[in-house]
Amino acid sequence: MAEDHHGSSRHMSASQKDLGDEDARVVRVGDAERTSERLEYAGNAVRTAKYSPLTFLPRNLFEQFHRLAYVYFLVIAVLNQLPQLAVFGRGASVMPLAFVLIVTAVKDAYEDWRRHRSDRAENGRLAAVLSPGEGAGAQFRPTEWKHVRVGDVLRIVSNESLPADMVLLATSEPTGVAYVQTLNLDGESNLKTRYAKQETLSTPPDQLTGAVIRCERPNRNVYGFQANLELEGESRRIPLGPSNIVLRGCELKNTAWAVGVVVYAGRETKAMLNNAGAPKKRSRLETHMNRETLFLSAILVVLCALVAALSGVWLRTHEEELELAQFFHKRDYLSKDKDGNYNYYGIAAQIVFIFLMAVIVFQIMIPISLYISMELVRLGQAYFMIRDTRLYDESSNTRFQCRALNINEDLGQVKCVFSDKTGTLTQNKMEFRCASIDGIDYSDITRQQPVAEGDRIWAPNISVNTDSELVKLIRDGGDTYQGRHTREFFLALATCNTIVPMITDGADPKKKVIDYQGESPDEQALVSAAAAYGFVLVERTSGHIVIDVLGEKQRYEVLGLHEFDSDRKRMSVIIGCPDKTVMLFVKGADSSMFGVIDKTINSDLVQATEKHLHSYSSLGLRTLVIGMRELSQAEFQEWQMAYEKASTALLGRGNLLRGVAANIERNLRLLGASGIEDKLQDGVPEAIEKLRQAGIKVWVLTGDKQETAISIGYSCKLLTREMTQIVINSHSRDSCTKSLDDAISMVDKFQSFSTDSQARVPLALIIDGNSLVYIFDTDREEKLFEVAIACDVVLCCRVAPLQKAGIVDLIKKRTSDMTLAIGDGANDVSMIQMADVGIGISGQEGRQAVMASDFAMGQFRFLVPLLLVHGHWNYQRMGYMILYNFYRNATFVFMLFWYVLYTGFTLTTAITEWSSVLYSVIYTAVPTIVVAILDKDLGRRTLLKYPQLYGAGQCEENYNLRLFIFIMMDSVWQSLAIFFIPYLAYRKSVIDGASLGDLWTLSVVILVNIHLAMDVIRWNWITHAAIWGSIVATWICVMIIDSIPIMPGFWAIYKVMGTGLFWALLLAVTVAGMIPHFAAKAFKEYFTPSDIQIAREMEKWQDTHDVTHPEVQMSTVVRV
Repeated sequence: MAEDHHGSSRHMSASQKDLGDEDARVVRVGDAERTSERLEYAGNAVRTAKYSPLTFLPRNLFEQFHRLAYVYFLVIAVLNQLPQLAVFGRGASVMPLAFVLIVTAVKDAYEDWRRHRSDRAENGRLAAVLSPGEGAGAQFRPTEWKHVRVGDVLRIVSNESLPADMVLLATSEPTGVAYVQTLNLDGESNLKTRYAKQETLSTPPDQLTGAVIRCERPNRNVYGFQANLELEGESRRIPLGPSNIVLRGCELKNTAWAVGVVVYAGRETKAMLNNAGAPKKRSRLETHMNRETLFLSAILVVLCALVAALSGVWLRTHEEELELAQFFHKRDYLSKDKDGNYNYYGIAAQIVFIFLMAVIVFQIMIPISLYISMELVRLGQAYFMIRDTRLYDESSNTRFQCRALNINEDLGQVKCVFSDKTGTLTQNKMEFRCASIDGIDYSDITRQQPVAEGDRIWAPNISVNTDSELVKLIRDGGDTYQGRHTREFFLALATCNTIVPMITDGADPKKKVIDYQGESPDEQALVSAAAAYGFVLVERTSGHIVIDVLGEKQRYEVLGLHEFDSDRKRMSVIIGCPDKTVMLFVKGADSSMFGVIDKTINSDLVQATEKHLHSYSSLGLRTLVIGMRELSQAEFQEWQMAYEKASTALLGRGNLLRGVAANIERNLRLLGASGIEDKLQDGVPEAIEKLRQAGIKVWVLTGDKQETAISIGYSCKLLTREMTQIVINSHSRDSCTKSLDDAISMVDKFQSFSTDSQARVPLALIIDGNSLVYIFDTDREEKLFEVAIACDVVLCCRVAPLQKAGIVDLIKKRTSDMTLAIGDGANDVSMIQMADVGIGISGQEGRQAVMASDFAMGQFRFLVPLLLVHGHWNYQRMGYMILYNFYRNATFVFMLFWYVLYTGFTLTTAITEWSSVLYSVIYTAVPTIVVAILDKDLGRRTLLKYPQLYGAGQCEENYNLRLFIFIMMDSVWQSLAIFFIPYLAYRKSVIDGASLGDLWTLSVVILVNIHLAMDVIRWNWITHAAIWGSIVATWICVMIIDSIPIMPGFWAIYKVMGTGLFWALLLAVTVAGMIPHFAAKAFKEYFTPSDIQIAREMEKWQDTHDVTHPEVQMSTVVRV
């Protein structure tokens, strides 16, 4: 009997991998020792931690030094250890790099410690494992999960989690059924049915020793499984499929106990193989940052080369005086050998040494602290995104998830959104709306009403409105032709599915509530509709189902079932009826069903049904076609033999089963069609409108019919009546080529008519999956790109998962536009991973999309605050922080450079070595991190009210080469002010270098913090504490350093602070240094304000509670 193929119509029915006996895994039931005697199968201990105590240090350092900047600073630290190049103390030179490495290592160690703790708890859980004994002495003993092995027989009780992937041998139910919840595996809360084979049900587990299971090797496909079971003493092989295996992480529900044998353990379980985490991506801003880093490197090389060249000139000029100069004695007069050289290698070597020493002195031109600052800022930004109550979905009790911390700022630069339809734009909660039965349309909503309670004892938990005329026909039609057809239609809906009815007591003790559990929302809706019309599915086992037909319970034998697959696009069930007839019921997509319908029986019926299907699709309904035929005993026996042969084959089982299904699913009699509504999620039309106003193109990629997709497009305001639609729906290569050429001509024509971007006619491209196949096969992607990029909206229907990824790649390869893909199902994973930003919806179709995503949320409408608010803030803050770090360190380096020019190019510094290394790590690091986490250039309400403001990120207004050049010019000016104002004031005095160095240190710290404070928009006590506290902390550090007797500047700060000139110079440096920045800022804001600045002024003066206040017109930005 074919009872082992129950599952979702949305997933693969069997593993895609075909295997032969030589590739099979051999599992001996109850004998773990013999199972592993030839091949060492994985134990059941899991390890999600990355490091061990021995490997932590080398592996963590290896991973950190993947950043080339860290290698650069390591080389600098090594160079400083050489006596000829030592500028700083050996400890001081290592400190910045050591600090960054230690902070990162501590963070990684903490995260890994948490993973170790979780692993210990998981591996220490107990499971009941069958322990062999003499005769009846075998019993189940508690064993830690980590000691479970492949071949062990386990006993699981209700509400327990499964420790490994197991093939069921027996359950507490006489029929061998077990109910499992896969919430931890794929996020689906509906119960799934799994079955133990009838051959093992009645055999005690300890007597199954000697049985052998041959199964496929470990793989990630959670919806497929191929195996055979050979009992001892029997030659025939019993086929095992996806419905006979329960996976690690699932929970046993509504079943007292279940016994199974472990076939995959530990890291080889399907759950662990799918635990790959989110893909690694790199933000666009960080990629662009490398360009500026190269410019800074070039500036550094120029400065070092200039110092080295000038030093060579100076040495050549004073060559005759070098014998008297310290460190340049040509002769060592203290040695016995009067001709010996003393610490001098010649001018050429000295120039090289000076160049390398200059690299060490000017090393912070490349800000090492920037990388750790970016990580901390992203962590802070992620915290506020996760805690945002406006991104919390109450219906599913899910918060926003930030799974990839390194691309937060990319959310502020998105130009193209690729969205799935079902479950993403829609709720994926199906409601039966109408049907076409025997060519008659039952879609008149005026006749639809709730089901009358009456004497009904069964009450499905999903309510369905019924058509009064259809109800009357079913109950009073009797044996009329139309009545029989109608009853057969609803009998097909009640039988052709994999739904499991869960019956509970209702408020009324005379009534029972039925909760239809299933993996497909479509099937739940269809079975609920059949129940509403009097065909109530009340029981399902592995071999039969019980249906209450108009108050009379009838038992139907399930003789065979062919699941839905993406090739056939239909499913079928063979039913043994109470009157001993054998019926084949088939349902599927119209594109596949009309090919197997016998149109010679009643061609008018087929035409009428096709017409009704078109009208249903135009209303946005999902449609299915239902057919049937009666099988003769000869046909059934022929099918049964072919099915048994195909299902026991390990080699090519999937293809063989599809062939068997195709052979039986033919010459069907058309019963009718159904229309199911998948309602839009709340706020979807408004969200799409906001995204379009923000200059973001929205593409919808769906597997639905073209008419359904277009109807949903109008419902969600993706399509408008003003748009001109370009439809490419071809069934041959030549017609597709012609359609594409026509589309290009149409685009060129409309573009030539409307030169004004505001008055141009909006275009919408609608293309189906077949056409995409022809386009991608003939290398005509470039023409498709030309059409698509010219359209405001692109709607792709009937597309396969890999085609979704191909469409995203089409845009990524040919434009610099930031792409975002959003979906909720396993079929969206490839698209999500292909896009620059991938977002998973925690919906009805499991967690596959969430696990593959960078971010996850509960509703599509949350995309608006995520992009327009958090995306804008993240991009603005991160762009400013990177530029500020470049400016801050460049200012310090230029100040050192001016000093070198006045000290004979010897690279001595007035600033203490500790202040030099602490400058970018301690003195100025905290304020920029705090501001980058907390500052907001605009409020949430303004950003949502004016979506056009999002264009600032798309046009890279906050981070570009022009701004980099500007801040470099600013840093040069400020370094001049910092160095020359004190220099000119003290040049004829007897002040020592250490005192002057302390003044320069405090001046540069005060100036860069005042610069930061001038750019802060929203102040709070944390920002005040960070900026002003940083200045105070610097002062304290300088005083502590100068209080150490062994330091060269001992007590210097205390001497210079006692003079009024010191304080006057601090004020003069601050004022003079800030004049250009203040003037440029004022000029820009008053004479050439940006949209952001206009909106900011509006926020200052507008009463936000006055809804009648006129809106401010934003400047228009033409975006291609």
